[in-house]
Amino acid sequence: MAGGRVVVVTGAGRGIGRAHALAFAAEGARVVVNDVGAAPDGSGCSAGPAQDVVDEIEALGGEAVATTDDVADWAGSARLVRTAIESFGRLDVLVNNAGFLRDRMLVNLGEQEWDAVVRVHLKGHFAPARHAAQYWRAETKAGRKPDARVINTSSGAGLLGSVGQGNYSAAKAGILGLTLVAAAEFGRYGVTVNAIAPAARTRMTEEAFAAGMAAPGEGFDAMAPENVSPLVVWLGSAASSGVTGRVFEVDGGRVSIADGWRHGPVRDKGSRWTPAELGPVVTELLAEAPAADPVYGG
Repeated sequence: MAGGRVVVVTGAGRGIGRAHALAFAAEGARVVVNDVGAAPDGSGCSAGPAQDVVDEIEALGGEAVATTDDVADWAGSARLVRTAIESFGRLDVLVNNAGFLRDRMLVNLGEQEWDAVVRVHLKGHFAPARHAAQYWRAETKAGRKPDARVINTSSGAGLLGSVGQGNYSAAKAGILGLTLVAAAEFGRYGVTVNAIAPAARTRMTEEAFAAGMAAPGEGFDAMAPENVSPLVVWLGSAASSGVTGRVFEVDGGRVSIADGWRHGPVRDKGSRWTPAELGPVVTELLAEAPAADPVYGG
């Protein structure tokens, strides 16, 4: 399904990103495996994780190259896109996946912990997408309109919020907004943009998701990161050309479309309300609107 396509996967040295890289390679894609090799809290750097995945792909007969560029660094994200073009001649698919956690309740959350998580998740999605889109725009102007894809990685925390993860929830919610804008803007260059909100066992979630948790069938590990990748491979293929600006929740064998913020019940007075008038109006609106899903951990 992805045969011949050139794919960049960020945060691909371990977990879900590694599963994506291997799944694309198994379908015949040439893969740029990006990972800074950081610890779970974002500290440190090592070329080992990315190169290990490249070695796995090559051992299976595939083609891949490794990079350790920081996706939230402007020059680093530009180098990442250039690596795909210089190594394989073009770029067809960008999978934004890199991230880490620094969890604290909001009253204990420090400025550096906020900045670091928002930087790697939100800027780390924007910067590679911006440089990739610049390349795809140039291709379009040269008469070579791409059939390209961006797949962003949000989370249930971005959809509903998660207690103790205010920084992560805000960044993942921002990725959803970025996805909608990019889908609207990049379409003219032959690019679709979608997001996933996966649930799987990774270094970030290993305490929450034990092996085999909620497995519906014998021998099926519902929390294996490999369960997420088939949808990402399909979204990166030519078959998904009519799908853009959507958010998919995926875990185990379950795939669903997240129905995000929408216009709900309304009252229009046709002039300015007084504060005293609005109490009964808000009560009516809340009664007509569906109840909000609970915040994770609330």
